[in-house]
Amino acid sequence: MNIVCIGGGPAGLYFAILTKKRNPRAHVVVYERNRADDTFGFGVVFSDKTLENLEQIDAESYKAITESFFHWDAIDVHFKGEVVTSRGHGFSGVSRKELLGILTRRAREVGVELVFERDVRPGDPELAGADLIVVADGVNSSFRDAHKAAFGPSIDLRPHRFVWLGTTFPFEAFTFYFRHADPGLFQVHAYRYEPNRSTFIVECSEEVFRRSGLAEDDEAATARYVEKVFERELAGHPLLANRSIWRRFPVVRNARWHHENMVILGDAAHTAHFSIGSGTKLAFEDAIALRDALDRGGPLGDCLKSYEATRRPVVESFQRAAQVSLEWFETTERHAKKPPLVFSFALLTRSLRVTHENLKVRDAAFAERIDRDFEREAATILQQPLPPRTDGKTEPRPPMFVPFRMRDLVLENRVAVSSMCMYSAEDGTVDDFHLVHLGSRAMGGAGLVMAEMTDVSRDGRITPGCAGIYKEEHVGAWKRITDFVHKTTNAKVGLQLGHAGRKGSTLEPWEGQDVPLPTGGWETLGPSALPWDGRHTPPREMTRADMEVVKADFVRAAEMAKAANFDLLELHCAHGYLLATFLSPLTNRRTDEYGGSIENRARFPLDVFAAIRRVWPEERPMSVRVSASDWAPGGTTDADVVALARMLKQAGADLIDVSTGSTVPEQRPRFGRLYQVPFAELVRSEAGIATAAVGAISSYADVNGILAARRADLCFIARAHLFDPYWVRHAAQAQGYELPWPKPYGVLRGYNPRFA
Repeated sequence: MNIVCIGGGPAGLYFAILTKKRNPRAHVVVYERNRADDTFGFGVVFSDKTLENLEQIDAESYKAITESFFHWDAIDVHFKGEVVTSRGHGFSGVSRKELLGILTRRAREVGVELVFERDVRPGDPELAGADLIVVADGVNSSFRDAHKAAFGPSIDLRPHRFVWLGTTFPFEAFTFYFRHADPGLFQVHAYRYEPNRSTFIVECSEEVFRRSGLAEDDEAATARYVEKVFERELAGHPLLANRSIWRRFPVVRNARWHHENMVILGDAAHTAHFSIGSGTKLAFEDAIALRDALDRGGPLGDCLKSYEATRRPVVESFQRAAQVSLEWFETTERHAKKPPLVFSFALLTRSLRVTHENLKVRDAAFAERIDRDFEREAATILQQPLPPRTDGKTEPRPPMFVPFRMRDLVLENRVAVSSMCMYSAEDGTVDDFHLVHLGSRAMGGAGLVMAEMTDVSRDGRITPGCAGIYKEEHVGAWKRITDFVHKTTNAKVGLQLGHAGRKGSTLEPWEGQDVPLPTGGWETLGPSALPWDGRHTPPREMTRADMEVVKADFVRAAEMAKAANFDLLELHCAHGYLLATFLSPLTNRRTDEYGGSIENRARFPLDVFAAIRRVWPEERPMSVRVSASDWAPGGTTDADVVALARMLKQAGADLIDVSTGSTVPEQRPRFGRLYQVPFAELVRSEAGIATAAVGAISSYADVNGILAARRADLCFIARAHLFDPYWVRHAAQAQGYELPWPKPYGVLRGYNPRFA
């Protein structure tokens, strides 16, 4: 087999080594456009786990790498004059130049042909007769870009600036610095890779970079400037430059990784921000995966297809984590409002790959500090000491089981059953199904159980099966449920008031999602006469008189909710329903005082909220569910949702339940684990109001991490509670925490099914 590798970086060299080892008869040649010793950068990072995997693949290169690295297990975070240390992380730094030297020597040992200072392009004679062309020539791959139609590359240049420097300062831990200078905040990622050499990556916003007056490519001026900013930290050690220009990080993705006899590897195929780990790790793993696919045999096209199908999900998962991490660093000013310990925890868990539970394993003492700090803060809000644990243990509670207070309402824990439409009512009247549905989840240990979106009028329903609170008999039906929850459990119960607006008069979803009723429908309302989609009749554009009627419906519903003895009331201003359509510029095209700016678009929802707040008991809290993003161009912005939250706080809201989307059918959400949590953190940080996080939260480790990092104050969980009504109790049992049981279930106190 004749194999040509384009690019002499880690991906190309390691693949060449593995191929020649496993198939000595193959002719493998690597073409590199630069000299053998011409590289930039300083150190690269490997986790202990990555290195362990490499040992199994090629022991010789592993041995050479581990003889050259500097190992550490601690991370130091320097912030606001304090140093917070977390241990047990297990990483190694190695010189990039030394690594390439190791791989070059190893490639020659196994018989790989290496050709330096030769820039091979498509159509060059060196490619004639190649059975396989491995494209591994880096981020700026000219070979990939020459085949754009085949690979479909996209490059997202991120807004922050960074510069890769070195120093002689011998860091003993992976070190983060956060320092304000005159232009603004500078942050540093630093680690040692040789006895007297360390990597020193400096990052800042574009605005800070511009204010610094530095030029992109003036290495000497950059080194001197940064030495001055971090003079105390460097303790007299100089900064070193090597092609140290101020870059913007390129997030590289490709629609396809193979075409005919070509395949792309490493940075040519994908990149992951340096804050989560080394692109070198991905390059090595790409090489291993491609070699494994080829080893399985069969036609080359099938092998390359198998490689991409196997490897792409792993890389995309890594890239999602890297994206979350880089966005955390792009919003450091927001996180910098937190105290040093909380800030450090948030930093360590930013990518979601390190969780609260994982930190307990890595550094139990650090995790305990975090949990005790969370308890102290909660006790301050409660204005009294926390009650002792029911199991008599002295260690701090997991954050999810720390009480939370809003006005006079105290929740036993921080987990709520999120509002979920059941479409099972009769003319708005809930029945035994709802009693069992909500009652079982209250029995299951949730601190707060939110009833589904409950419509304030018959014409405000989404479907004929939607719950309502617009008739007198609705009060008794709901009170039957709240009485059961209050009598039988420690849970509190909330009601979400809503009006479907233009999304109303549709079939139940199991009969057809967002399908208009063929018969028996009703007229819908909206701020503008814009239908949900082409199948729907446009809503009637609301007049001031319509607004007064709808507001009166909400007020009547709130008074009924009070009579039904709900503990909390939530106003639904999300997901494309009536009040949400006033808030989004995609659905509100009005030119009067209810359209235009966010202040105008929020006018009617705020008017409704204020009217409800006046009749809702002062001692009982109110929350508002909002869509913080429409996931569509021209929709709600971060600034919009922060402004809205501030207005709601001023009007008396106690909690913002931060969701996203469902405003327009053409939305393109960026789904993923905890994908909506950053919006809750944005609102909490910038508006200074308590928030609930929602969206793809399914593990207690994630709940604890969200809370401990102060990304939100509560977690609203939907699908996991549908699957397991006792989700909270199971989470408690898994963490060794004893929740109070209803008296009839008292025999289960201390029960552990593993030993039953």
